Amino acid sequence: MLITGIKSKPVYTPLAPDVVGHTHLLVGFGVGGDPLLRLVGELAGSGSTRSSRQLYYVSDPDLRLASTSAIEAADAGVIKLYTDTQALLTDFRATLERSIMGTRLYVAGPEAFMGLVMRIAAEFNLNRDEIRAEECGSQARRVHCIHCRTQTENVRTNIVTCVGCQRWLVVRDHYSKRLAAYMGVNIDAEVPGELPPIQEVFV
Repeated sequence: MLITGIKSKPVYTPLAPDVVGHTHLLVGFGVGGDPLLRLVGELAGSGSTRSSRQLYYVSDPDLRLASTSAIEAADAGVIKLYTDTQALLTDFRATLERSIMGTRLYVAGPEAFMGLVMRIAAEFNLNRDEIRAEECGSQARRVHCIHCRTQTENVRTNIVTCVGCQRWLVVRDHYSKRLAAYMGVNIDAEVPGELPPIQEVFV
């Protein structure tokens, strides 16, 4: 039931420095810390002396100390570590409110997390030339029910029960940047309970 090749599905590429930027904001979740650390090294080796860097990183509590040491060793500038995604997003929004022209945003981590970050960036009119994104970690999706407009988090299967209206939804490849979610459509409307095999496809 998945329809591939839909143009709205985001395409991500490995992070690379944009040396013309004046301020570099790096935002990551979980294993997204690895691409950010790599990027910090590339920025340092780019010869750009006018760029300031800020690193925002949501760390798993068990990895917090190791991540802190690695980031501090990289001399990444202002470092802020979080164990709560909402706290990070709140602080990130406040940072963008103070940002100036020439800001560059780099995001790394699972797509569900990156979508939330880029949705905030869109509020401040950062365009696609000012944002770099690298997907890594879980491919679990945020699914938006087109029937009740509820969003179901961490979906790993091709079919899921909506947490709002309890309908069975097929997870489409159609992605909404505004909602930071994939569309979910009722799959058994004609014959309730008649479903194709449920498979784990977003691991």
